[in-house]
Amino acid sequence: MSRTPQGQRASLDKQPHEVAAMFDGVAERYDLTNTVLSFGQDRSWRRSTRAALGLRPGERVLDVGAGTGVSTQELAQSGAYAVGADLSLGMLHAGKRARPQVPLLAGDALRLPFADASFDAVTISFALRNVNDTDAALRELARVTRPGGRLVVCEFSTPVNPAFRTVYLSYLMRSLPVVARTVSSNPDAYVYLAESIRAWPDQAALAGRVAAAGWGRVAWRNLTGGVVALHRGIREKGPPLGRDNS
Repeated sequence: MSRTPQGQRASLDKQPHEVAAMFDGVAERYDLTNTVLSFGQDRSWRRSTRAALGLRPGERVLDVGAGTGVSTQELAQSGAYAVGADLSLGMLHAGKRARPQVPLLAGDALRLPFADASFDAVTISFALRNVNDTDAALRELARVTRPGGRLVVCEFSTPVNPAFRTVYLSYLMRSLPVVARTVSSNPDAYVYLAESIRAWPDQAALAGRVAAAGWGRVAWRNLTGGVVALHRGIREKGPPLGRDNS
């Protein structure tokens, strides 16, 4: 399933260099493409993520998989200090041009460049399924969060209505790539994205993985009928989690 950088489509084993190259290839029109493909729902999903984090002025929040920083900019509207991190240098460069005031830096979700307990809250939106070790990423997010701090994962999920689910999956696999060809700089990438959404765990399965990674009081809320789900957790008190260097 891998392609050349000009037509990059990461394989579902999610090798970091393939994922980064794929997002480099869609960076210039990424925000526009997302808005078109989601029928404008991406804006409300970002607002819901900010609300679920319950951010307060003066707090520090980390936005992992921030891409061009549009989600980081949304978080900053709370008055918290928001910093974004992403693996794709192409996305970060596009973000720096579009939002020079937003702090963005290169960072791997599996090895975040921050000390233990650095943040009051952490979030990752539409990027967790692109990491090649979901459980390790959730543990790494817990490592950089202070005890009692909050997590929100905003990710595509499983629509709860069977009829709507059938229509949605048809859109993902048939219509989404066609639409992407008209607006995206790399439509092949959106074939991978559709496949990765279909292969992703449902709400209950992801909640179990979040809890197993050291997060307590795990719950989720469906958005847009379950097309997207917000999973929330609280960093359990105790000694900082060590980074897994294996």
